[in-house]
Amino acid sequence: MDIKANSLLAQMQSMATEATGNRTMPMQQVNPSSQDFGNMFKQAINTVNELQQDAGAKRTAFELGDDKVTLAETMIAAQKSSVAFEATVQVRNKFVEAYKEIMSMPV
Repeated sequence: MDIKANSLLAQMQSMATEATGNRTMPMQQVNPSSQDFGNMFKQAINTVNELQQDAGAKRTAFELGDDKVTLAETMIAAQKSSVAFEATVQVRNKFVEAYKEIMSMPV
């Protein structure tokens, strides 16, 4: 199970790095045993929130006719935030499934 958790964390970090255009992520790459899952998940949610706010700001700037923001930048930001949100929802769903499975196990 620990190997699967490490693999999942590595996949999430890889997807987050790709979604943010290889800029530095707030979620630092650390050993999962040294940081509890709650903090890691909170950081991931904060990153998704930042991406959504960035996309919203670019969308608003583009709609107001700001020459500094192109349609391509706006669409890319929107897609990055969408992919990050969907990945976060899928991780949450997997953990809910795992929780339900553990709770249904006989003692």
